[in-house]
Amino acid sequence: MIKRLKSKPKDFTFDELIALMGYLECELDSGGKTSGSAVKFYNNDGPVLFIHKPHPGKILKEYHVKRAIKELEERGLI
Repeated sequence: MIKRLKSKPKDFTFDELIALMGYLECELDSGGKTSGSAVKFYNNDGPVLFIHKPHPGKILKEYHVKRAIKELEERGLI
């Protein structure tokens, strides 16, 4: 999954990101009903990634994929 993310696919889904983050021991925090589509992934060290859920579909925008790669690399997770 890490290799797939790093290849910057045009069809990487939010569900795949959730699975990958779980593998990296990061938890999803949707912030409750008032957060809208904003979600945060965090681990024991604190926040790891903050993005908005894609809608109406489930495919992440290109900038979300690039941001995920950047943030995860900077934190030494991938």
